Amino acid sequence: MEDDAPVIYGLEFQARALTPQTAETDAIRFLVGTQSLKYDNQIHIVDFDDENNIISKNVLLHQVGEIWHISTSPADKGVLATCYNKPSDSKVLTCAAVWRMPKELEPGGHESPDDSTSPAHTLELLCHLDNTAHGSMACVAWEPAGDGKKVISLADSHILLWDLQESSSQAVLASSASLEGKGQLKFTSGRWSPHHTGTQVATANDTTIRGWDTRSMSQIYCIENAHGQLVRDLDFNPNKQYYLASCGDDCKVKFWDTRNVAEPVKTLEQHSHWSQEPPQDSVIATYEEHEDSVYAVDWSSADPWLFASLSYDGRLVINRVPRALKYHILL
Repeated sequence: MEDDAPVIYGLEFQARALTPQTAETDAIRFLVGTQSLKYDNQIHIVDFDDENNIISKNVLLHQVGEIWHISTSPADKGVLATCYNKPSDSKVLTCAAVWRMPKELEPGGHESPDDSTSPAHTLELLCHLDNTAHGSMACVAWEPAGDGKKVISLADSHILLWDLQESSSQAVLASSASLEGKGQLKFTSGRWSPHHTGTQVATANDTTIRGWDTRSMSQIYCIENAHGQLVRDLDFNPNKQYYLASCGDDCKVKFWDTRNVAEPVKTLEQHSHWSQEPPQDSVIATYEEHEDSVYAVDWSSADPWLFASLSYDGRLVINRVPRALKYHILL
């Protein structure tokens, strides 16, 4: 049954890390990582049955610390990476590790949302992405169409390319590069392009967006002052190989053609009007089910018309592109 009504799932802890299970293209599944200072943190595996509008879940214990970022292998449904806080010599360092879910977590074996008595499962640590020489980790990104053996991590001013070997039980630093110049030389986010045979990565630091060639770890483009304030996130268009979207604290969304980065192709501001004649470039719908700051939004890897959003109070909302717009695009 297809219905435009949102479906809401609540976690008992605060949260800001969200990802679809990339390798799962049949079931609609998202992973959410919690942030608790008092209790063991958790990863909730959330399945959505769109036929019956029902959510089911499993819980994994993540006992090493608060989760700031989570990502999943594009090749192995059981493997994921987290960035988490760890106290170290009177300061807090954000570390990264690769994990495997328990094998007993098979599709169809989930609890209901109301079943809080079932025990949580434990993650198996496969390897650490050792960042002691590079600083705190901001995120880990997997090579999108790869075999799950290559990941990029961003640690302060360093971009690091890792080879995961021995079934991801060992991470070998293959190459790296560092930011140079003035300003805030600290990465905030990064994305691996699904195009160009996996050789391009885009990163954000301060108000600047940069493109990197992973074969040489050299910079291939730089967009200085891409936004008026901090660039929060960016992503590539999966259908158009040169198009990149970015958003910043200036409340703007910008679209770029990486072949010519002198000016954005399009800028959408907070007050952009809802379009009655899609597919014009503008806001087509606004979703207001959250009561706290929204820290993450991700599309399902199984359904291109469905996405999840996560607010800091632990509310996960699953929504769809409006049905009328979907059929307008398809027909």
